[in-house]
Amino acid sequence: MAAYREELTSHFPNIDHEISDYVTSMLEDGGDDFSTGEDLYDAIGMLLQQADDSKTDDDIRNICNRLYHVMNGDEEASDRDNQGEVNGVRKVLSAPVVLSSLAENQQTKVEEDNSIWVRKKSSNSTVDQKKLEKAEAKIQKKQGKRTDVIPKKVENGTELATASQVINKRDARLDASGNNRSTDIKIEDFDIAFGEKSLLQGASIHLVTGRRYGLIGRNGLGKTTLLKLISSGSLKIPSHITVLHVEQEVTGDDTPALQSVLECDEKREGLLRLEKELNQRINASTEHPDESAASELQKVYLELEAMESARAPARAAQILNGLGFSPKDQSRPTKEFSGGWRMRLALARALFTRPDLLLLDEPTNMLDMKAIIWLENYLQDWPKTILVVSHDRQFLNSVATDILHLHSMRLDTYRGNYEVFHKTREEKLKNQMKEYEAQKQYRDHIQVFIDRFRYNANRASQVQSKLKQLEKLPELKPVEKETEVVLKFPEVEKLSPPILQLDEVTFYYSSDKVLFTNACVNANMESRICIVGENGAGKTTLLKLLLGMLDPVKGIRHVHRNLKIGYFTQHHVDQLGMDQCSVELLAARFPGKTTEVYRAQLGSFGVSGDLALRPVSLLSGGQKSRVAFALMSMANPNFFILDEPTNHLDMETIEALGEALNKFQGGVVLVSHDERLIRKICKELWVVSKGTVKSLDGGIDEYKAIVEAELAAS
Repeated sequence: MAAYREELTSHFPNIDHEISDYVTSMLEDGGDDFSTGEDLYDAIGMLLQQADDSKTDDDIRNICNRLYHVMNGDEEASDRDNQGEVNGVRKVLSAPVVLSSLAENQQTKVEEDNSIWVRKKSSNSTVDQKKLEKAEAKIQKKQGKRTDVIPKKVENGTELATASQVINKRDARLDASGNNRSTDIKIEDFDIAFGEKSLLQGASIHLVTGRRYGLIGRNGLGKTTLLKLISSGSLKIPSHITVLHVEQEVTGDDTPALQSVLECDEKREGLLRLEKELNQRINASTEHPDESAASELQKVYLELEAMESARAPARAAQILNGLGFSPKDQSRPTKEFSGGWRMRLALARALFTRPDLLLLDEPTNMLDMKAIIWLENYLQDWPKTILVVSHDRQFLNSVATDILHLHSMRLDTYRGNYEVFHKTREEKLKNQMKEYEAQKQYRDHIQVFIDRFRYNANRASQVQSKLKQLEKLPELKPVEKETEVVLKFPEVEKLSPPILQLDEVTFYYSSDKVLFTNACVNANMESRICIVGENGAGKTTLLKLLLGMLDPVKGIRHVHRNLKIGYFTQHHVDQLGMDQCSVELLAARFPGKTTEVYRAQLGSFGVSGDLALRPVSLLSGGQKSRVAFALMSMANPNFFILDEPTNHLDMETIEALGEALNKFQGGVVLVSHDERLIRKICKELWVVSKGTVKSLDGGIDEYKAIVEAELAAS
C-alpha cells in the first residue's frame, strides 16, 4: 500500500486524504477486477480528476497505466510509461499533424485519445457522490463486508428511497469552515430512486430565503419522498440551516399541550433551567454571595430578553388557538388527544420553532376550514423558507409564491401561485404544440419533395440537398402531456323518494355534551350535499347516524328499503390489506369473479398495469384512495357517503373525482374542506355547529364569510 500512496503523492501532492484512502484500498484489493490500465481508469479516473483539476484526461490515463503496472509488479513498464516511451507526452507521431484538421475535429471528438485538444474543466470542481459510493462498495466487497449502495429491503420488507447528488467542492469547504451564512438552499444535480424505480434524474432545487414553495405533481411521483430525504440529510444542504419536517404526530404523555409547544424551543428551555439553577445557587450562598453566579444570571436575563422569552407563552397560545385548541384544550395532557389533534400539535410546534426551512406535507388534511383560513393568513407573514406539498388549490393560491412542478422525473420552477402556474403551463404547452406542428409540417413538406423526385435523375442534387437539410433538423419530439385521470362510478338503480332522512334527531355520547338537538335533514338521489363545521362539532357522527352505524337518542332515521350506501373514509384506506396487491384485495372481498373483472374495476379508477399488481403497502396515499374507491364501488351502491375523500389525492384526481360525482346517478353526502371540490359538485351545504345542523342558502361563500368574521373577532 505504501508504494501506491507514494505513487499517488508524487502526482497529486495535495490529494484529499479520503480519496487517497479509497484509491489505495482499491489498488490493494482489486487485482482481479482490473485487466488493463483502461479498466483502472474507468474505476478511479473521475476520483483522480477531482484531486487535481489541472490534469488532462491523457494525464490521468497515463497515471492509471503506471498504477496498473505497479499493482502487477511490472516496475520497468511503469518507468517506461513515466518516461513517455509508450503513452507519455514524448509520444512520436507517425505522420505530420494538420492543425486545421484537428481544429475541425475538436468539436466532435474532444474526448478521443488522439486529439491534442483538451476540454477545459470547470473551476468549480465537484465531488461525485455516486463514484465515491461505488468505490467504497468495491472495497467492502473485497473485504467480505459489502453493503448495497441502494438498500432493497429493510426488516419489515419495505423498499427504501435513496438519493445521490453532485456536491460542489467550494460550497463543501465553505460549509466545513463554518463561514457559510447564506440561508438560500441549493440542491444541484441530484437523483432519487425508490427501490429500483427512478423518481428524479438530474434535478435541481434553488430555494430562496423568505419565499414559499408549493410542490405539486401526480400521486406516486416522489413528492413526500423528496421531503423526507431533505429532512433526513440524505440530500445535503448547508449544515447551519435548521430544517423541520412535520410528518409524525406528537407522542402522547402528561405534558400539557401549551407546555409541549413551549418545550420545542430548546434554547429557551435551557436558559430557563439555567436561570433556576443559578437562583438556587445564589439563594443558598447567603453568607458569601456567589458573584460569578450573579454575573452569569445577568447574562441569562439578557439572552432571555433578547429572544422575547416573556412573549413566548402568548405566541404559543395564539398558534394553538388558531389551529383549533381552546384555552381548556391547551391545558390538557397530550395523551388525551386523538392522532389528528396530535398532528395539529406537531404543526403548532413547527410554527412556534420557526426553522430556516419548514417542510409541510398536506398540512390541510388534518384541519377544518376555519383552521385552514387561519393557517393561510399566518403563513403569508412567514419570514423564512417553506416547502409545502398540498393538493388544496385555494391554499396554494393564498400561500405559495413559487410552484415546483414534479413531472417526467424532473422539477420545473414557476414564479407565482397555483393559478399563475396553471395559466403559464397551459400557455407553454400550447406554444410547444404550435412549434411541434410547425416543425412537423416543415418536415412533411421536405419529405414530400424527396419522395416525389427520389428517382428523378435531373433532380438528384436537389434531393440530396433536401436529405441533408432533413438530417440537420433537430429531433422532432412530441409535446409531453400527462395522461388524463378518469374515475368512473358504476350506473345504479334509480329510487323514488324518500331516500334518506333524519327527523328531529337528538344525539350525544354523554348527557353533559349534546352534539345535536332536533336535527332534521333529508337527502335524495339528486343530492350533492357537503357537511362543514369545526373539528369536534360532530360531522363524522352525523355521517354515522345517516349510515345507521349509530342510533339516535331521540328522533327517527328513515331509509329506503333498496338503498345501498357506499361509505368512504380515510380509516378504511389505512386498513387495506397492505401485504396484498390490489387485485388480490378485490378478490378477497368479492370472490368468484375473474381477474379481468377485478382489473377492469381497478382500471376505471386509474389503478392499472403493474400498479394493480404492486403490494398496497408500496402505493402512495392517493393510489391507496383510488383502490378504496374501486373497493367501495364493487357492490354497485346507489348512494355515497364520503368522509374527507380528497385527502392525499393529487389535483388532477380531485378534478376527476368531481367530474365522476357529477355524473353519478345516485345521491352524495360528503365531509370535505376542499373549496374547489365543494364549488364543483355541491348544491347544498349543511353546517354542524353549536349543537345544530343548519342548511346555508348562500353555500360556501356564506360559510367562509361567517368563519372569517369569527377569526377577526377572536
